[in-house]
Formats: sequence, C-alpha cells, structure tokens
Amino acid sequence: MEFVVCNLCGSSRTRLRFPSTLSRRRDRAPDFRCTSNGYGIHPPIVQCVDCGLVYANPRYAASEITETYRAIEDPLYVLEREGRVLTFERHLQPIEQLAGPGHGRRLLDVGCHIGIFLEIAQAHGWEAWGVEPSRWAVEIARARGLRVIEGTLREVGFPNAWFDVVTLWDVIEHLGDPMGELREIYRILKPDGWVVIHTMDIESPFARLLGARWPWLMEMHLYYFSRRTLRSMLERVGFRVHHMAAEGRYLRLGYLATRVRALFPRLGALLVWLVQRAHLAARAVYIDLGDLFTAYAQKPESPQ
Repeated sequence: MEFVVCNLCGSSRTRLRFPSTLSRRRDRAPDFRCTSNGYGIHPPIVQCVDCGLVYANPRYAASEITETYRAIEDPLYVLEREGRVLTFERHLQPIEQLAGPGHGRRLLDVGCHIGIFLEIAQAHGWEAWGVEPSRWAVEIARARGLRVIEGTLREVGFPNAWFDVVTLWDVIEHLGDPMGELREIYRILKPDGWVVIHTMDIESPFARLLGARWPWLMEMHLYYFSRRTLRSMLERVGFRVHHMAAEGRYLRLGYLATRVRALFPRLGALLVWLVQRAHLAARAVYIDLGDLFTAYAQKPESPQ
C-alpha cells in the first residue's frame, strides 16, 4: 500500500470519509473488472481538507494496479454489449452537437476496453482510435478491425495536437494520476478540441442519501469526483468547461437485477426471479439516478 497526496492541490491534509472494508484475499483481480459487483469493498477513502477532492488513501501502488488491469479478462462485459451500444449511441449525440460531425476527424477513447464506443464513432464518420491496458480487451477490439493500442495513454506518446475529441467513459476514477492524464490529453488535443469525461458524482443527492452503501465505493475506484472538483482540475490544466450534466446508462434488466442482488441480497434475489419469470432479462432500460455525470470541456484556441 502507498500513501499519496491530493492529486488536485497537492495537500496531504485529509479527513477520513469512509473507513477501509478490505480484508485479506488471495485474488483481487475480479474486483477490478468493469462488471465487478464488489460493492462496498474498498481501502480507506479520504477527503482533502483544502480542496475537497475525495480519493482512496492509502491504496495499492500505481504500478501494481496497472499490471492488474493489463491482465484483466471480463467476459460478462461482452455479454452486456446491447446496453452499452444504446448507452454510447446516446453519449455521442451531445459530442457531435458541440464538436460537429465526424467527417474523418480524429477521436480517441481512453480506456476503450473492447471498443464498443469506437465502433459507434467510426460508424458516424470519425477516425476512431482507442488505448486500453487489458491485453484481452485489445485482442477482441483488434479482431473487429478497430484501431486500438495496448497500453496506457502516456505510454503511447501520441503527437501534439492530433485529436479533435478525447473521451473517457468511466475511466478517470480508475487512474492513479488523473491530473497528469488530463495534461497529456491537453497536449494531444487540437486547439478548440474537446475532452468528454463521464464519471460518478460523490456529492450527488443519491450518493449522499446512501452514504457508505453507495454502490460506487469500490476497490477499483481511486478517485471520487464531484462536479466542483472535476471542474477545478480541468481548469487547472487549462481547459474551459462548457457544461456538466447528469447522464445515466442503459442496462439489461437481467444484468440490473444481479447488480441489485449484490447490494441488497433478498430484494435482488426476488427481482432476479421476477425478471426471469417474465422473460424480461434481455430488455434494456435507461437508468439515471443522478449520481453519474458527463463533463464537456474545450482546449482554448490560444494558450491561457
């Protein structure tokens, strides 16, 4: 385990927000899958006294976490493809309203996993690129003919001012150095280019209501942004924040029922039975509890 200072302001002054619930386990890799149901299992979660950023501290060393992601395999993610296709189709619409249509311009998806968003962006006319640490996910994406590079963003070293849009869907909370990642994104974006970040909102009413039972308190999440702290981080890097908006996702009812069961076993077991009984497991529904949001920010045409 390693101690880290605040990634936003550099302070080491914190208060404990949620105590550790970790126990000694041999294999923690399943808790780092996208489809993990390890809700409520996490290291100590603290809040910076000076700027309010919430993060896990202490936590596993960054190099160890990166190696875990390189080895991750997540077959359930593939099975839930339908809901993710609907979600990403919805996510692309506001991007094109702000940045304009693809028309062969370059888009990069950081942490693209098996490349579902890349497929959708490519179908809409973008030259879509992805970067992903999981060897397993990269193989699946490449088998579908997608431009996906194995590794992390800073390992790749893209040229300066090369992309028109960079997206991070449920990624920034997993990064050991989100400020450093945003600086790299700023470098590779063209002037007037857009960065789009989807993440959890720890200060949302739903998160506050559930407290320690909020499902996104998980071992794989290193940072818990609010709209205020993410805005502050983007602005410190040099971006101009256009707006932030709550944005949910589509989930198949069968998958949703298993997520509920992981949080509330009795209620979830009943829901699983009802969904199966009614033959509704494959039906996708849109879920928005207000605790997920997307930030849209632009690199200025002239350096600030």
